[in-house]
Amino acid sequence: MIAQADLVTIGKIERHFGVRGEFKVRSLSDVPGRLDNLKQVQVLAPTGEMFEKTVAHVRRAGSTYIMGLVGVTTPEEAATLRGGLLQVPRAPVAVLAADVYFECDLIGLAVETEQGDEVGVLEAILEIPDNRIFAVRKGTKEILIPAAKSFVASVDLKRRRMVVRGIDDLFEERHAV
Repeated sequence: MIAQADLVTIGKIERHFGVRGEFKVRSLSDVPGRLDNLKQVQVLAPTGEMFEKTVAHVRRAGSTYIMGLVGVTTPEEAATLRGGLLQVPRAPVAVLAADVYFECDLIGLAVETEQGDEVGVLEAILEIPDNRIFAVRKGTKEILIPAAKSFVASVDLKRRRMVVRGIDDLFEERHAV
C-alpha cells in the first residue's frame, strides 16, 4: 500500500450510476484527461478505509465521468463509496511557478493572520466562476477566504502553515447588529 503522503487526489465519487455497480466521478484534477486512461486507483472511502482497486472502465459523461471498478458490481456496493476520493501516486515532482501549489498540498494547512492569530485549518478549496475560495474551519465556525494573492501573505508547506491578510471584514461576529 502506498503512503497517503505519496498520493494525490484526482476525483470524488458523487453517487452510484445504473445497475452494474458504476458511479459518477467529479474530476478534481487540473490535468486534462487525467481520469481517461486510469488502470489502478487508491480509494479513500468515506469511512476512512483505503484500498487499491483496478479500474474496469471510465467514460466521460458531460462534466463528470462514469467509472466502474473490478469487484464493484451492484448499485449497493457502489453507493457505499459515495463521497470517497480517488487517489493515484504523485507523479515525480513537477516544477511549479513561484506561488503556485497543488491543491492537495494546501488542504490541512494551519491558517493564521499576519499578526499570528489562529484562523483555523484549511478544509476545502471551493470552485466558483473565475476563482477559488479557501474554506477554513475552527471548531464550529467556518470562514471563506478568496484564494487570491492579495489575501495570502505566504505559504510554508514544510511547516504546514498559511498566513493570510486583510480578512478582518470576513468574520461574521464583527458584523452582528
